[in-house]
Formats: sequence, structure tokens, C-alpha cells
Amino acid sequence: MRIVPDIVASDDIVGVKLVGLKAIGDERGRFMETFRTGWFPERNWDTVQTNRSDSRAGVLRGLHYHFKQVDYWCLMGGHLRVGMADLRHNSPTFGASQIVDITESNPQGIFIPSGVAHGFYAVTDVTLTYVVDRYYDGSDEFGVAWNDPTLQIPWQIADPLLSPRDAANPFLAGIETQDLPVLQA
Repeated sequence: MRIVPDIVASDDIVGVKLVGLKAIGDERGRFMETFRTGWFPERNWDTVQTNRSDSRAGVLRGLHYHFKQVDYWCLMGGHLRVGMADLRHNSPTFGASQIVDITESNPQGIFIPSGVAHGFYAVTDVTLTYVVDRYYDGSDEFGVAWNDPTLQIPWQIADPLLSPRDAANPFLAGIETQDLPVLQA
């Protein structure tokens, strides 16, 4: 039996898709499809890397963005608050931000196109898996401050635990327009 998820385009950021995952279960447990390349026909998924991130409560990772890579995130356990901001300077939603809370009891996937800065706050201990359409390449890994006043991401947190790299991410105002990604046609 194939379970088809509800896939909805974000009202806030062009290209972001929210995937309402559906589980079937009984007294033994549950089963859920978490990703299919066919859900996102706008991308070529020939090269795929899958990653797992474990974070303890209070950790904030990001904001990161890429010029080439897209991400698809799926929470495996815990409560995650995902923050996103459109950094594609030619996008109709440039500068728009969005928060999505995901819990394991309300499973959801998030498709994040290239050029959209993304990060997450671990409300509880979390396990996140994510699929990317390119192998990791540090030359396509950039960052912007999680608390950038221009982006106004409504995290509702004050003092998260950050990596030194994420703590050093610049504000958007410090990034030249020519160094920002563009919306791909």
C-alpha cells in the first residue's frame, strides 16, 4: 500500500515545500515513507547524499545556504523548530522568513531550494535526516547570522548553543549583492 503525502508550497518563500508525511501503524509500531525523488520533479536527484544530525536540546544550527545544493529534511525524533530565509536577491520573496515546528508526532518533511538560508533549533533532543542532491562540497557552504535583524526570523529563543562557525556568520547587510544566490528559472 503506497501512502501519498500532502505536499504544499510555502506561502512565505518561493520554492519551499512542506511535506505532510503519513504513517500507518498498529500495536507493533509504524511505517512511513519519508522521501521519494518523484515528489520533487523540479530537481535532478542523480547524485544523492543522505546525512543524519543529532542535536541536544538548546542547540541552534545555521543559518546555512548553498548556491547549488537543495536539502530535504525529515525529523526522526524530537521537536525541531526550522528557520528559513530567502536570500535569492532576484526572488519575489527575497528577505522573507518562515518558521516551521516539526515534531515526531506530527511528521513533516521540508524541501529547501538552493539560495534559501536554513537552520534549526532543537527544542528537545532531536535526530534529523536530510537528503541533498549533491555530495558535500565545502565551497558551496555559506552562512548568515541566525538572529539577523533584517531577516527577523521569529525563533522565540534568546541564547542558543551555537558552533563557533555559526556564531561568526555575518549579517545579511555585510554580504554584497553579487555574493548572494539567485532564484533559478
